Amino acid sequence: MANWFYASDGKQQGPYPEGQFRDLIAQGVVRADTLVWTEGMAGWQKATEIPGLMAGGRAPPIVPAGGPPSMGSAGSYGGGYSGGGSALSIDFGILEFTWRTIVMLIGTILVIPAPWVFVWYTQWIVTCVKVPGRPNLSFTGNAMTLVPWFFGFVVLMIAVRFTGVQFLNMLVSILEVVLAWLLLKWMVANLASNGQPLGLSFTGPVWTYIGWNLLFAISIITIIGWAWVAVAQIRWICRNIEGTRRDIVFKGSGLEFLWRAVVAAILASLIIPIPWVYRWMMGWMASQTELLPKGA
Repeated sequence: MANWFYASDGKQQGPYPEGQFRDLIAQGVVRADTLVWTEGMAGWQKATEIPGLMAGGRAPPIVPAGGPPSMGSAGSYGGGYSGGGSALSIDFGILEFTWRTIVMLIGTILVIPAPWVFVWYTQWIVTCVKVPGRPNLSFTGNAMTLVPWFFGFVVLMIAVRFTGVQFLNMLVSILEVVLAWLLLKWMVANLASNGQPLGLSFTGPVWTYIGWNLLFAISIITIIGWAWVAVAQIRWICRNIEGTRRDIVFKGSGLEFLWRAVVAAILASLIIPIPWVYRWMMGWMASQTELLPKGA
């Protein structure tokens, strides 16, 4: 049974099973000039251009060809979907963000629940991200995967702090970065759309990742240079995500990141604005992340 999508106010709606989709047509929600897409179509088309769809008959079978294309590909129909349709977006309720963040912080402080609350929180925040052509984004990672890494690192930290050897403290810092790299690879590999794994992987070398973190630490002494390093690292991470038919590009600049970070830090120091500040920063970063045709 085919699943259908349609465009409304520049946003992708769906998927809808064929029966439910035909109900939307009967109700006038999907009209003749509405842009629609289903598996096997090369791009978005007006509903009236698909044989058998608007007439009430069954639309002809279409050979599957992956997920829906970017809404930007529908611009030639004059629907206003060109340009920024390929950018990511994120949105969430302030109240929900607040209580979930408090629960995660408490769980982290208590140490033992940390892997479970981290996965629980990640599963929620990922669903708040909207990716063109990838409806119902989700995270399928299991907390038990983190348990050996997390508790092994905790035991090592305790042992190193107990010995008080400075050289071992440096090794722990490097190990912390390596674990962050493994966490990034694990999170990318566990992204799914409509319950189906996306098949993505992060292929950036661990030594390059360590180098970026070292460069960031050094850039702190420049007071402002860290913002450009952070943006460059984000772009490097995007370039090294494999398995997608489109290039992931971060277009934000160091200057844009810097002034926003300064404003965010000032407002966050007041405590109460933190949820709004977080949503504002996350929204900007998502809007600067675009999916473009390979090699564009």
